Amino acid sequence: MNRYLLEHSFPQDLKNMSYDELELLSYEIRDFLIEEISKTGGHLSSNLGIVELTIALHKVFNTPEDKIIWDVGHQSYVHKILTGRAEKFPTLRQMGGMSGFPKSNESEFDVFDTGHSSTSVSLGLGLAAARDLSGEKHEIISVIGDGAMTGGAAFEALNNVDNLNTKLIVILNDNGMSISPNTGGFPKYLGRLRSSRKYLSMKAQIKKNVSKVPLIGDDIVAGIHYAKDTIKYAVIDGVMFEELGFRYFGPVDGHDIKELCETLELARTAEGPVFIHVMTQKGKGYSKAEANPNVFHGIGPFDMETGKVLSRPAAPSYSRIFGNKLIEMAGKDKKIVAVSAAMIEGTGLDQFISRFPERTFDVGIAEGHAVTFAAGLAKAGFRPFVAIYSTFLQRAYDQIIEDVCLQNLPVTLCIDRAGIVGADGETHHGIFDISYLRNIPNMTVLAPKDGSELEKMMEYALTLNGPCAIRYPRGAAAISQSQDDSFSPGKAQQLKNGSDTEIWAAGPMVQHALDAAEILSHRGISAGVVNIATLKPLDKDKLIEAGSKYPLIATIEDNLLSGGTGEEIAAALTGSNTRVLNFGWPQKFIEHGTCQELYHKYGMDPESIAERIVQEFEKKA
Repeated sequence: MNRYLLEHSFPQDLKNMSYDELELLSYEIRDFLIEEISKTGGHLSSNLGIVELTIALHKVFNTPEDKIIWDVGHQSYVHKILTGRAEKFPTLRQMGGMSGFPKSNESEFDVFDTGHSSTSVSLGLGLAAARDLSGEKHEIISVIGDGAMTGGAAFEALNNVDNLNTKLIVILNDNGMSISPNTGGFPKYLGRLRSSRKYLSMKAQIKKNVSKVPLIGDDIVAGIHYAKDTIKYAVIDGVMFEELGFRYFGPVDGHDIKELCETLELARTAEGPVFIHVMTQKGKGYSKAEANPNVFHGIGPFDMETGKVLSRPAAPSYSRIFGNKLIEMAGKDKKIVAVSAAMIEGTGLDQFISRFPERTFDVGIAEGHAVTFAAGLAKAGFRPFVAIYSTFLQRAYDQIIEDVCLQNLPVTLCIDRAGIVGADGETHHGIFDISYLRNIPNMTVLAPKDGSELEKMMEYALTLNGPCAIRYPRGAAAISQSQDDSFSPGKAQQLKNGSDTEIWAAGPMVQHALDAAEILSHRGISAGVVNIATLKPLDKDKLIEAGSKYPLIATIEDNLLSGGTGEEIAAALTGSNTRVLNFGWPQKFIEHGTCQELYHKYGMDPESIAERIVQEFEKKA
């Protein structure tokens, strides 16, 4: 643990530190981050890139009275160090430990719980409006990345700034990267701005020189507002931020603490909304992260010397299996296209885009647009596979209903990271998708138990004339070699026979069911196991058959109990003599921790499942 950081009382001590001392502090923080995250894993690249900006923010502004909102929030590690939480870093992303995102119940310096992108400007405007209504005077600062700026919510908020006419400081942290390289017109616009520093100095120099002209100088200066518009359009090739009502500062070197502090002081004293364009380097200070910022965006424990992750899954991930299978399918069918929302690498499409660049569409952090865009492709006869994490697909719920399902279009939603994901916690667990998808008309919902079944489900989705959702978890996928349990659309699959009870399970919970059945066999209970596979439409015929055979049926799903498949099974067996025991996540936001820890805590590991089934049988004994 770095004693230098622990010996200071931050952020107060920043106020009296010289620029040289702040520079030294930036080196200490980077060394600390690399050492600590190499042990716990976490978001490294983004935090290494924002060290100087975070230092400058806490030096210039009086937090927590002045409020900093971190868009997404994965880049808030430096903020946590400078607000008294350095000693908690050994617990980062560990169960019961410090979150990897801002949490208001963790510190008064964390203004808002964040985890999804493109929301900070809206939040900032809301807090600024509340401040004005309350007659208060503190500053509101929204820090947003260039990747998050491609999200529609960010533009909606920017559009609202001029109408509210309130003081808000928006800082664009421009590192040229989100998880995947940024795409679209806005990143190109930022590229032009990065080379337009001459505009600001030109504007100031013209005003200074013209005012010296005898007799007519003041009149010319009075007309400078009209003249500067011409300068803007000629030099910058776009003045979006100033046209939206902001006073624009930038581009600013995001690693020059003195320049940052001076700019932030100007913003603090300015009237009305201010937009500061800060350029940073993702992964700065660690050569491995500088060379591969996307690899170190979110990384497990790693060796500091080599940068290599300490452990990797032996089997390929579901994401990789999905990407490879889609390449195979696209090689046979030219109508297949892939759509991603700034997650090409994360969803396993990196090799697909290399093989079929013209058939791969990365629309930026804009999930709603991605779904409707795919609907347009499908309407025109193409077969889009839309790969989005479960937690982010929530942002496109209206588009799924209105633009895909209502039109009954053959869009395949490939829902990565379904179920719990571990250390990222509440904002990233994908435990709602079964509940919010299975009630939509025309939608087919599938959940593979392994990689082989995922491949078969992708082939099946291509045969459908309507929408389909395939949900699969994060991490390694087993590859079944058995032909006895091959996927049959719409049919539940009997994996194990039992005489006393039956466990119906979906997706990764199938293995939990098989393990629980083995434990039960040693407790004198014979349990069968059924792989639900097709969550919608549910195999009611097989279910009713099971209901006539067993006094108890258990269900397991990596989803909320509320609105899940287990509830549908229980409803279908209402009136029978069969009791239904549902296993799933309670109706609460599940904290961060390893998946194994969370399964155990909430009674969804094989041992807990078996124990509850035993208890049910003992009640009837």
